[in-house]
Amino acid sequence: MNTARLNQGTPLLLNAVSKHYAENIVLNQLDLHIPAGQFVAVVGRSGGGKSTLLRLLAGLETPTAGDVLAGTTPLAEIQEDTRMMFQDARLLPWKSVIDNVGLGLKGQWRDAARRALAAVGLENRAGEWPVALSGGQKQRVALARALIHRPGLLLLDEPLGALDALTRLEMQDLIVSLWQQHGFTVLLVTHDVSEAVAMADRVLLIEEGKNWSGFDSGYPPSASIRVGAISGAGSGSIATGNAAWAF
Repeated sequence: MNTARLNQGTPLLLNAVSKHYAENIVLNQLDLHIPAGQFVAVVGRSGGGKSTLLRLLAGLETPTAGDVLAGTTPLAEIQEDTRMMFQDARLLPWKSVIDNVGLGLKGQWRDAARRALAAVGLENRAGEWPVALSGGQKQRVALARALIHRPGLLLLDEPLGALDALTRLEMQDLIVSLWQQHGFTVLLVTHDVSEAVAMADRVLLIEEGKNWSGFDSGYPPSASIRVGAISGAGSGSIATGNAAWAF
């Protein structure tokens, strides 16, 4: 990984992770290794366990069995390093753009919030209300709200699903650019296979909450994609960016 990156991403290790709701088995003994700084996309049918996996990583759910680790440390012990973006930007309409970015922060955070807004191209909208923003701009604010915390792990739960095609492409480029420069680990859940291939190092298919298969996509996408089964621990090349980004 480029040592000029701002942060070291969070390495993830899932050991035999299961999640049950009564008799409904959503995840069944999943094993997965994601190296620090890798961008992984997870695709699969609705109800296959993708969003449940994200919720476990975000600390919104606890596994029925198994271990969720950041390296050798339980991920729950460093949960403050994890941020999540949803399909809905989830902005508070009664707070300005900059106040939404700094939501929950104390002390002198406004300069950092302005830098985060500049990183997503919205530095001139800091004082406006969310109602004045387009869908894509709202998601940029949500991204800035994640960036201000300098996350080691960024979880993306179909954050671009409701955007029009051109705005979606712009947001894809923005997220990839910031990932390349910033160095956090990314896990993207999407139904759009082309989006997964365009954005991620590695694309995984989850089926019935248990089986992984996939390929290393590389970035930018290559005409020669190596396709093959990925074991529970995962393997594959890591494509990283070379740009340094100060935030």
